[in-house]
Amino acid sequence: MLSNTYRAFLFDMDGTILTSILAAERVWSAWASKHGIDPAVLLPTIHGVRAEETIARQGLADIDVSLEAQAVTAAELADMEGVNAIAGAREFMGSLPPDKWAVVTSAPRELARRRIQAAGLPLPPVLVAAEDVASGKPSPEGYARAANRLGVVASDCLVFEDAPAGILAAEAAGATVCVITSAHARRPEDSAHASIRDYVSLRLHQAQEGRFQLLVT
Repeated sequence: MLSNTYRAFLFDMDGTILTSILAAERVWSAWASKHGIDPAVLLPTIHGVRAEETIARQGLADIDVSLEAQAVTAAELADMEGVNAIAGAREFMGSLPPDKWAVVTSAPRELARRRIQAAGLPLPPVLVAAEDVASGKPSPEGYARAANRLGVVASDCLVFEDAPAGILAAEAAGATVCVITSAHARRPEDSAHASIRDYVSLRLHQAQEGRFQLLVT
């Protein structure tokens, strides 16, 4: 699939260009325990979706979902320990033309910016965050919006993702998907899409005017 050419590249954030899983799971484990939820049951469901949607799914009585989400975000903003770039991400992202890539994340904008900076990655020219969409992943809204802001259509984009909700969102937007596996140690056979561990072996090649191809070296 990576032999195709693309007009732009769209990246998920957590688990795709950086790993903040340890920090996120510390925060969500504390939140789950506070509300009598087994963290082992909750943690597999938090990846790739907005905090408000994760909280709402728990069906807890007498809570304000928005306020709970704000508290979770505040705790995540205070915990950047162990936030690191996926191998090769810094170099690969730095090789992309600035008007040809974007980050689409379920995290709030401030948290996304803090984590990207903590990981030592370049801030994206276009960032579509949780508050920028009416419906989070697996809705295609975020990826469609990012493509539009780059002046392309999603079907001309390659999306890098790691989580099921994000993969579904990219599929629904009509984009090609490449699964980054290092954060979750997902095996290639777990997805029908092309899979690579990280960005170390990726090189950008301008195939023709306005279109790019990825070479795996």
